[in-house]
Amino acid sequence: MAISKFNYNSFNVTPVAGAALAFDADADGFSTATSTALTHIKTLTASSSATLSFVDGSSDVVFDNTYPVYLFKFFNIHPASTQPFLFQGSTDTGSSYGVTMTSSAFRVFNNEAGTSTSLSADTGNDQAQATGFQKLHGNIVNSNDHGGSGELYIFSPSSTTFVKHFLSRINASLDDAVVQEQFIAGYFNTTSAIDAIQFKMNSGNIDSGTIKLYGIKDS
Repeated sequence: MAISKFNYNSFNVTPVAGAALAFDADADGFSTATSTALTHIKTLTASSSATLSFVDGSSDVVFDNTYPVYLFKFFNIHPASTQPFLFQGSTDTGSSYGVTMTSSAFRVFNNEAGTSTSLSADTGNDQAQATGFQKLHGNIVNSNDHGGSGELYIFSPSSTTFVKHFLSRINASLDDAVVQEQFIAGYFNTTSAIDAIQFKMNSGNIDSGTIKLYGIKDS
């Protein structure tokens, strides 16, 4: 079997930010290609962790104007004790977390027997011009086979013109054979850039679980 050899001097591939190398039908066989819109940035895995923090410029984290939208995905967040799951932002690269925010919340639940269902506003989990950590889910339990999974979007966190909007949804199974999904929407009421995000339980550690950060390119 003959081996085909390429002359690297004949490659006509110009590096382009956000592009990948692809095969095509041209004489040199290569071209640049647009990569996927969702780009993985960083994964943090909890192990009896008090907090999990994503700080721009630290430990390979990118959280600036590189992407217009950032997405955090949560996988099986399991607390050391049954607690709400929280987040907050920082404008000083993680030196402090307490940005003023306004948010709204609602939740839906159903039990395994299908005899108890609800869809309602959750005014106890929203904030009005407050600086505390925002509850993403009000009650993630620590039973052996329970936890919470979901996602959080943050839009244009590095803008110095507009407030920073966010949307989240997290689903968790509860001790009393109930599934509860929590929806949160709001904004950081600041025109300073948000350059770090921290997650924690209301009390105690995150026993286990994974959080992945992605950047989403312009469409």
